[in-house]
Amino acid sequence: MFIDGEFRDARSGATFDVTDPATGDIIGSVPDGGADDARDAITAADAAFAAWSTTTARSRSDLLYRAWRLMDERAEQLAELMTREQGKPLRASRAEVAYAADFLRYYAEEATRVTGEWLPSARPDQRFLVLRQPVGVVAMVTPWNYPISMLTRKMAPALAAGCTLVLKPAEATPLCAKAVFEIFADAGAPDGVVNMVTALDPKPIGEVFTTDPRVRKLTFTGSTAVGRHLAGVAAGNLKRVSVELGGHAPFLVFPDADPVRAAKGAAALKFLNAGQACISPNRLYVHADHEDAFVSTMVERVSNVRAGNGFEDGVGVGPLVNEAAVAKVAAQVDDAVSHGAEALVGGTRLTGAPFDRGHFYAPTLLAGVRDGMTIYREETFGPVAPIITYDDVDELLDLANDTNYGLAAYVYTQNLSTAITAFEGLRFGIVGVNDVNPTAASAPFGGMQDSGLGREGSHEGIAEYLETKLGGFAI
Repeated sequence: MFIDGEFRDARSGATFDVTDPATGDIIGSVPDGGADDARDAITAADAAFAAWSTTTARSRSDLLYRAWRLMDERAEQLAELMTREQGKPLRASRAEVAYAADFLRYYAEEATRVTGEWLPSARPDQRFLVLRQPVGVVAMVTPWNYPISMLTRKMAPALAAGCTLVLKPAEATPLCAKAVFEIFADAGAPDGVVNMVTALDPKPIGEVFTTDPRVRKLTFTGSTAVGRHLAGVAAGNLKRVSVELGGHAPFLVFPDADPVRAAKGAAALKFLNAGQACISPNRLYVHADHEDAFVSTMVERVSNVRAGNGFEDGVGVGPLVNEAAVAKVAAQVDDAVSHGAEALVGGTRLTGAPFDRGHFYAPTLLAGVRDGMTIYREETFGPVAPIITYDDVDELLDLANDTNYGLAAYVYTQNLSTAITAFEGLRFGIVGVNDVNPTAASAPFGGMQDSGLGREGSHEGIAEYLETKLGGFAI
């Protein structure tokens, strides 16, 4: 763990092992912290807040620039660690490290753009001054599927705003988190400004994060069920909350779209990170007139996606995070097939050498998916692309919006009017129009409904860590 400027063991002395999901090999161990360790970290962050919050914006910017340069220098080592610990192909790990570094650079610049304003008054002898100041100590909980970029997407704006922080990384990927904190330590982060508690059981840490009065904001990325619980407890204690939760993204191929281009985009996006992404398309709606062209292209593309260890050349899909993830994917596929869907590609767990020691499921393409199947309603978080054929284009937006989730949606069309109508009509926080990568450090990221509260990235991301203060001056 990293508390008050130093790496340390848990108070109990306990540790837990970290394994490679592709091989099952133990690749390291980290402290198994508890509630007391979380309180120690909060104490350090609280003590450091007064000094850090009053440093100049330029000083905070300089720290983030130094961290960005170090991350850039260590990019290959970080990517290799990510592939070993999380499992994604090395090429994807390299892309994530670059994305993570972008948040450090962007918020190094954004730190100097936090401004206030003078407001006019109806009274001639009065002036109003608005300041935006850091909210205080921030508790952060980050996921395993993007174990470096999800840290910097939260840490960078918090630090730029002048907050101090305590982070609990996912229990599956603590080594990536440790590497990020080594960067901040080497970049010269003052003692207590950044703190990390690792734990195999997240519940005691979450309880401290949501109830300790010194924590003024909670930010969480993960499942909707856990996020709803944490947000509810935190809100009950009047803490600021932002949560980025699950998704069930529709992928809409309108009748005027090029079905081959759309299928290539769907295949590229669906199997990114083995489908373990909250913005991964989970419902592929294709007009009946385009079904043959779309499906044939998808069959070709999915059949060529190679699963395996992320360090092997040509591998496009790595392992799932654990056995529970494999079981969930298998259950959804089996349910769909038992209710009439057809597995055109894949549809089974991968077994035998070299898959038998890891958590692998074959890249899968399902046709004939319809409402009533589990996969139609629930997020898969795995390498399965379900195709749903529709006839009436006037019902398409209603079908897409028929979910409690609202994170990402995708639209393929060659008609500007259709594009704008879909963009405005879809109840999702992110909409990619002929674009399967509608994300960047400078763009707001977040969802609606059960997909979360608040935004990360862009200038909206730093606003999540700022309070607005009004001063009224009589002259």
